[in-house]
Amino acid sequence: MPKMIVSIDEVVIKEVQLTKDKTTLGRRPYNDVVIDNLAVSGEHAVLQMTGSEVFLEDLNSTNGTYVNGKAVKRHQLQNGDAIEIGKYKIKFVGDNTAENFDKTMVVKARPPEHAGMTSPAGPTTQNSPDALGQGALHAAIKVLSGAASGREVPLTKVVTTIGKPGVAVAAITRRQHGFVVHHVEGAGNPSLNGSPITKDPIALKNGDLIELAGTQMQFVQN
Repeated sequence: MPKMIVSIDEVVIKEVQLTKDKTTLGRRPYNDVVIDNLAVSGEHAVLQMTGSEVFLEDLNSTNGTYVNGKAVKRHQLQNGDAIEIGKYKIKFVGDNTAENFDKTMVVKARPPEHAGMTSPAGPTTQNSPDALGQGALHAAIKVLSGAASGREVPLTKVVTTIGKPGVAVAAITRRQHGFVVHHVEGAGNPSLNGSPITKDPIALKNGDLIELAGTQMQFVQN
């Protein structure tokens, strides 16, 4: 199943499976994919799926829709195409390669049907575990509250984003000698050991407590 990987400043914030014939993108809350940014029009663009073909159409947006750096009105998407809407970048992943991207979910308490792959809350990862030659670092996020309480999510990738888009999103980044966390978006006031997590990277140490989007987590490193 094709999907879109939405990121800002090279940090993945959400993944959206294309399950409908038409998927709308825009700033208004009724869109299928809501991008809350003033550079994005209320009804910015639409993706139309016909069989195995997916077309992107700009809906006369104010700032335009770009694919691979070129403004488009209507464009047939190919696997790997990079869509730009405002400051957001959306990578289109075709049917045959969708399984190569993994997403480990950490969800707040909610009905079971929302706890699957399309849930907007949870860690997502990008890049390979050895992209920085750091296979020796072992760490995880342990969920302390919510429906996934007690679950551990290994931090095996270079970047893991956690939280709920539109509420609070933070990113944990693997570096040469450890891990750092920083705030990506949202006004949900994520905290580390009771202190606010800002956009400046903060070094993590074993046992640190993170609270974000109503979920409590603990950073574990060994």
